Amino acid sequence: MPTFTHVVEAFERTYQTLHCSGAALMVFHDNVLQVERYWGTQSANEQAQPVQPHTKFHLASCRKSYIAFAVAYAIYHGYIRSLDDDIRVYLPKLDQKECYKGITVRHLVTHSHGLTKQNGDIVKEFEAGTAWAYRGVNIDLLSSIIQHTTNKTIAEIVQDVVFTPLQFKETNWYNTFDETFVEVIDAAHNRHWSASDNIDGSQMNMYASARELAKWGLLHLNEGMVAGQQLVEPAILQLATTLQSPSFQNCDTPENGILWFVKATQAQQSEIGALVPNGSFQISGYTTVTLLVIPAEQIVAVRAFNSFGNPAGYDYLHDVRHFGDCIMTDLA
Repeated sequence: MPTFTHVVEAFERTYQTLHCSGAALMVFHDNVLQVERYWGTQSANEQAQPVQPHTKFHLASCRKSYIAFAVAYAIYHGYIRSLDDDIRVYLPKLDQKECYKGITVRHLVTHSHGLTKQNGDIVKEFEAGTAWAYRGVNIDLLSSIIQHTTNKTIAEIVQDVVFTPLQFKETNWYNTFDETFVEVIDAAHNRHWSASDNIDGSQMNMYASARELAKWGLLHLNEGMVAGQQLVEPAILQLATTLQSPSFQNCDTPENGILWFVKATQAQQSEIGALVPNGSFQISGYTTVTLLVIPAEQIVAVRAFNSFGNPAGYDYLHDVRHFGDCIMTDLA
């Protein structure tokens, strides 16, 4: 039985490097919890509570895995007919601007849409389907498409289909906070940070405990099966976590399912480590929270910190790849 010492040691080094006060690490192997560790406190305050199993971490872009579920749900149930539909089919008002022409749902979910914000306006950075860029415009558009087609918000879909059946109490979009939430360190002056009172699932105010984020990963690993019951249709989860990226000629950009990073080849800019086998998928956020699922090895791993942003000298891409590679080293 692996002891996962390499991943624990690597995690501790990351914890010491980041601007954070607390962290958590969980690793499941063959659906059995092998590592559950908590470090530090929920804030930098001297009277802060220690990080505990119920501590809620800010997910940042990890929340996109739940948005991915809502998109896949809408496709599976026919609300969105195809990933290759022009987005103007669902949002006809976009016809008024040239920059939206030729963009499909697939382009939105694989970061290949080519849109960006410039001086408050949305403009075309490159032709859709020809390159890859991580921009937030796609999330606003996907949220509008989901609500327009299903008459439900992202939050309502995941609440009804996943959170309520799984009895999740520590995962959601929040606009009020108590002593179970971490303080996000270094967020106040970070240009990427935003806070919102909107809890419809479109904004960056989602929190989860490490244990419930791991359960979310287990739901995907087990293709929707929970305690012997088929909670979610496997096709929904498979659609979200298998390769959906359009082909770029002479391009080595990250590979995506529906918003998830997936491992189909060893792309130069992949966020998934070189030792991690194909078929794996991962989601990560600017708080350095990461959820990695390795179906070939029956692994679900979560790391969570309350940092926001990268300190000088910290190589995020190297670090997040190393997280998966350490797990594979421990399994060898």
